[in-house]
Amino acid sequence: MAFANTFYNTIARRNSVFVTSIFASTFGFTIAFDQGLDKFWDTWNKGKQWKDIRHKYVEES
Repeated sequence: MAFANTFYNTIARRNSVFVTSIFASTFGFTIAFDQGLDKFWDTWNKGKQWKDIRHKYVEES
């Protein structure tokens, strides 16, 4: 019950703070989710991506 009261008093009492916290949380979650999936994809496909085999096909000038 204390958590619910704290949450209400700090975030949900004012609509502007509540909406701002939702947008900020969504923005943070999106960035974290995208970076996590990119890391998973790079790990899963290591050695098969262009960034891993580029040195075989492109000459540095």
